[in-house]
Amino acid sequence: MKAAVGLLFSLILVLAGCATDDAGGWVEDDVSFVDAGLTIHGTYRHRPDDARGPAALLITESGNTDRNGDNAVAGPVGNMRQLAELLSERGVASLRYDKVGTGKTGLGPYAQRPADVVSAVYTSGAKAALRFLADQPATDQDRVSVYALGEGTVHALSLAADTGPDAPEVHALGLFQPLSGRYLDIITNRVRANGDPAVLAAWLAAVDQVRATGTAPANLPEGLGALLNAGNVTAVVEADKIDPVALAAAVPADTRVLLTCSDADGQARCEDEKALVAALGHTELTVIELTGVNHVLRDDASDNVANYANQEPLSPQVVEALNGFVGK
Repeated sequence: MKAAVGLLFSLILVLAGCATDDAGGWVEDDVSFVDAGLTIHGTYRHRPDDARGPAALLITESGNTDRNGDNAVAGPVGNMRQLAELLSERGVASLRYDKVGTGKTGLGPYAQRPADVVSAVYTSGAKAALRFLADQPATDQDRVSVYALGEGTVHALSLAADTGPDAPEVHALGLFQPLSGRYLDIITNRVRANGDPAVLAAWLAAVDQVRATGTAPANLPEGLGALLNAGNVTAVVEADKIDPVALAAAVPADTRVLLTCSDADGQARCEDEKALVAALGHTELTVIELTGVNHVLRDDASDNVANYANQEPLSPQVVEALNGFVGK
């Protein structure tokens, strides 16, 4: 069965080298696996003796954000690397990876057809990563978890809701500042909050057009064209089809779930997460409302993108939430 599953998902382990973290004695291996012709590169952080234990898959934010949380716009954020280090301090191995279009993975077979990189491709990559992690000899398959940030939480929810016979079971789910609704609806709420009736009317008409015809208007005001245009409309249409609330409702009831939101995070304010929280109410859910924590999980009430790469530690509030969750 394992051989058949491995062939189906084309998972191939390549140990390209390893390094030991002198501070904690953990080993970080450069690894790779293949999904649908795309070679995905990542970092597998584990104990040097490979003793069996819990393991976590880390899924990073949307956009050009790599395995460590470093972003082409914001710079070397490093928050996912820090999360991996925090987990290892609590005895949890982890896998973080460069999703399609980022880092060492790049576009691969999608280089000549980048418009084909839609949400389903990211989800498929996440499934391949989870299977790779679950198949490691040191992974206790009864203690596999997934931690994700922002739009990455959509893929995490998909993994947790996947109850297929060959899907690794997700014991615990960490949703940091999750996407709370359909993609275009979230943008609509932000446009509405800006209070310009003309801009809102233009955006609402654009949303109707996208959902009805799959096309984008030629000209959108106030920079909205960067969010929706002819070049990205296919990806937007596919992303907008996904409803995180519906995915949350499908997560098995015995799954332990941690959800964080913040009064300082314009992308994940606690009042915006109510529907998602309600949909997860049947699970073993812990909700942590953070104060003054930005979208990359650091203390910064301004949530200024210019500060994302300041290399500060993750917020003590996040560390405390992690302590309470991992320790259960």
